[in-house]
Amino acid sequence: MSLDSGSINRKRQRNDRWARYVITGFGGLVLLTLVILITHLISQALPLTYIPSLQQIATYKVDASERIVNTGDVLNGQPLLVQKNDCRLGLKVLNDNILSSANQYIRPCEHELITQSIMGENYIVDVSGNAQVRVLPVRALGVTNDVTQEPKANELAVMILSNFITFSLPQEKWNERTGWKIALSTKWAVVAIEQNNDVFVRWVNRKRPTEVIDKTFKNVSRYTLLPGSQNILLEINNSVYFNRLMDTGNVLYPVTDDIFSGDGASTPLSFPLAKHRTFFIATRKGNEVQRWVLNQSDNGLVFSPTYSLRLMQNERVVDIAEHASMNLVTILTSKHRMLLVNRVSGEVVKSEKITVNPQTIIWYGDKLFGSTASALTVWQGKDLSGSTTWSSLFSPQHYEGYEDDDTVWQTTSASDFQEAKFSLTPLLIGSIKASLLALLIAIPVAIGAAIYTAFFAKGKLRSTIKPAIELLEAIPSVLIGFIAAIWLSPKAEQFLFSFAFFLVVIPFVLIVVALVQRPFAQWLPKRIRHGAELLFAVGGALLLGYVSVQYAPSIIGSLLGIDSFTLLAAESDSPIGKTTIVVALALGVAISPSIYSLAEDAIYGVPNDLKNASFALGATRLQTLVHVVLHVAFPGIIAAVMLGFGRAFGETMIVLMVTGNTPISSWGLIEGLRALTANLAIELPEAEVSSAHYQILFFTACILFMFTFVVNTLAELTRQRIKGRSYYG
Repeated sequence: MSLDSGSINRKRQRNDRWARYVITGFGGLVLLTLVILITHLISQALPLTYIPSLQQIATYKVDASERIVNTGDVLNGQPLLVQKNDCRLGLKVLNDNILSSANQYIRPCEHELITQSIMGENYIVDVSGNAQVRVLPVRALGVTNDVTQEPKANELAVMILSNFITFSLPQEKWNERTGWKIALSTKWAVVAIEQNNDVFVRWVNRKRPTEVIDKTFKNVSRYTLLPGSQNILLEINNSVYFNRLMDTGNVLYPVTDDIFSGDGASTPLSFPLAKHRTFFIATRKGNEVQRWVLNQSDNGLVFSPTYSLRLMQNERVVDIAEHASMNLVTILTSKHRMLLVNRVSGEVVKSEKITVNPQTIIWYGDKLFGSTASALTVWQGKDLSGSTTWSSLFSPQHYEGYEDDDTVWQTTSASDFQEAKFSLTPLLIGSIKASLLALLIAIPVAIGAAIYTAFFAKGKLRSTIKPAIELLEAIPSVLIGFIAAIWLSPKAEQFLFSFAFFLVVIPFVLIVVALVQRPFAQWLPKRIRHGAELLFAVGGALLLGYVSVQYAPSIIGSLLGIDSFTLLAAESDSPIGKTTIVVALALGVAISPSIYSLAEDAIYGVPNDLKNASFALGATRLQTLVHVVLHVAFPGIIAAVMLGFGRAFGETMIVLMVTGNTPISSWGLIEGLRALTANLAIELPEAEVSSAHYQILFFTACILFMFTFVVNTLAELTRQRIKGRSYYG
């Protein structure tokens, strides 16, 4: 018998040991998975903290008889344009690490041949002796890495028809010119013909070349053409003005008189960015450059200053280049320096000393190309997303098109060279606002229901109500969001006033129900008499809800002489059905079962001995509830509320379907919002991997994780502290 008992014990111990190993192993796998997840989140967001840099990787020279006039992305097959001595433009491509001739554009010597770049694409501008202008994209010439390969006829035709434009200039003005310029945008081509101090400007619509607008300006010292924003900057009598294409005549709007004159007309008036909605201008100090952006005002779109950059003594700007997809601006200075600047906040994130002295710079992808008349130098940009700064993520900034500093999240764009707005403030406000308001809705309902079923209801009634409420937790959040989006949002105009009326009146209705239910309950059968208060309370709440929805808005509106829709629309820029209150209602319903379940268990778990002792001392049920039951159960209630807050903060589908996803930095209850979780669900699938946008989204995921971790940790510490006080204090 003892031998059998020993064998059974050894077998049991062996099974227990293996069970412990398996459970420990799976627990370790869970922890390892969590560590891998956290590590991945941090690793994807970590490049935002790196400092960007430039590394010179190559230098290419052209023949002595040639002069570089336009830079192309030669590393990816785009040709470099050079001016030859015999009235020709040559196209060079990179073969075996050597620039070799690929094609030529030949015209008579009386023609004017120049080149233009617009958002990374190069054009040849050909003006004949009789003032006929032809604008031809370089890629239409059929240049490839294989110089023997010709483009297909249909492809070439499409290129030419979609980008080629021809128009004429006034013959007499062209013949008497002392200088001229041309600038291009996706819609307009603008040509300026200089005649001493007068400038004749012709605007031509590239899509409808018959649409031509002519203007003439007097006493102009310098000027900058900004066809992308349909403006012209003019220096007249040492002051800068701008003229808008939309204005009739030559109306001038003042910009500034703090302008660096330099050495006259050879010094650029300004350095515009690709879409001509932003430009940099050197101030009188010479070593200071100021950023101006186009924004909305009472006079329409005007330019206004944002920030200034101070350079070294006797240092001036040579050229400025912007990155196509990041908020990065590179400033080339006369002191052989490259300044890497966040274009939104104006913070210099890195200053690079270079050994060459290029005259122009331009970004192609993550490579910076700088050219002189005889050489092309290429720098590899590293950790360019590090140009994102804390200020650009959290502080108000002056964006293009905005009259004042603001916090804006707006990243999607149909084209490159678009100013991205990466402010996380609206997303944080949206998440916190929705979560806190959802708690205001859920706490009274969930805690009240928990108190009733755990303290007042009989065991049989509790065993029916509690599983029914907990079953609501199994409803998918997408279904709650769907119901809120389809039914609740369209009725928001009426519902918001109804809900406010319901909240104000419901306490009085419940008091009346409590007074009248007891006499009526005496007439009910004994088996249903207990619990009748629940039926009366629910019936009174439903009746009040019906009155609130059907009659209250119209009655209140007629008494006060107001229209609810007009009042709400005047107070909010968001659609009425997409306001924070609607989101809070749907989210509050979703988290109520979670709060109820934990709170009910905490209240019901209070020992009966404590309750009986309170009753024995003469306390009423209400006094026992307040001073004994809730006091002991308070740690569990706090944990329940924190769990509900965590779920509300991390909820995705409801805030995605109901909010309208408007990232607004407002705490207003009738404004829209966008939560961090909804933003991740919307934009992460569309974000380019390893881009600044992609890494910032992972940074928001880290914020979500850290916020939830900190809240839960504080909740547990608070629960343990209150629990200790409850037992020993």
